[in-house]
Amino acid sequence: MAQTTTTTGDSALRRLFSFPNPVNEVSARLVAGGVLIFAICIIAFNLKWATALLFYGFVARTLTGPTLSPLGQLVTRVVTPRLGLPEKLVAGPPKRFAQSLGVAFSGTALVLTILGYWGAAQIALGLLSVAALLESAFAICLGCLIFGVGMRAGIVPEEVCERCNNIWAGAA
Repeated sequence: MAQTTTTTGDSALRRLFSFPNPVNEVSARLVAGGVLIFAICIIAFNLKWATALLFYGFVARTLTGPTLSPLGQLVTRVVTPRLGLPEKLVAGPPKRFAQSLGVAFSGTALVLTILGYWGAAQIALGLLSVAALLESAFAICLGCLIFGVGMRAGIVPEEVCERCNNIWAGAA
């Protein structure tokens, strides 16, 4: 009986800490738009404390997709369905990698903010904003492109994303 409970608990954790594959690119671009607006507001209004919220959002989306992300939940449950646009499914692993790059940039901004280097933190947030703008407005996912380069270089094993083997053709 204990084994069944452990297996069920492990299964629930695996489901929680999973990332959707495929991903609806419409939702991904809307989340990027939300990140862009939030990051610009943090910079423009010196909302240093909000850097922690931005960082949390990226950690949540990297670990669980939209499941533990307030922005991800808003977009996938409310905004995207109301737009009525057809789904455009894309591979999940590159999008997860892109979210992890967001963790790196927002985490850097958070650490710099805590250390009192607000100007440097704003630069990190500005770079993050550029990436979010490219994704949201032009469907250019820098993290996805880097992921593709990693696959071509053999750094990312092919098994990680069979659909990504020809990521360049998918972008065209």
